Amino acid sequence: MQIQTNAIHFKADPKLLTFIQEKLNKLEQYSDRIIDAQVYLKLENTGQVKDKITEIRLHVPGDRLFSKSSEKTFEAAVDRAVEGLRRSLRKYKERR
Repeated sequence: MQIQTNAIHFKADPKLLTFIQEKLNKLEQYSDRIIDAQVYLKLENTGQVKDKITEIRLHVPGDRLFSKSSEKTFEAAVDRAVEGLRRSLRKYKERR
């Protein structure tokens, strides 16, 4: 699986990129037909609180799966988004 990570308006830390890679590689346990993944990391500045937004798109044969999460840290946002994709992959696999 190819993973493309895009950090919008900031430079992502190599530790964060490694963390994302490890989490997405675990999704291959649920489906070995994942073609690629696109990850978008964004900072949202609303008032005094800065939220971190993670959007992940998985491309699988015949479909695209999407998950978005907003948390206080990118690690927590990635965890929640990957959990949503894991559920989506299970449903996708049941439909096939």
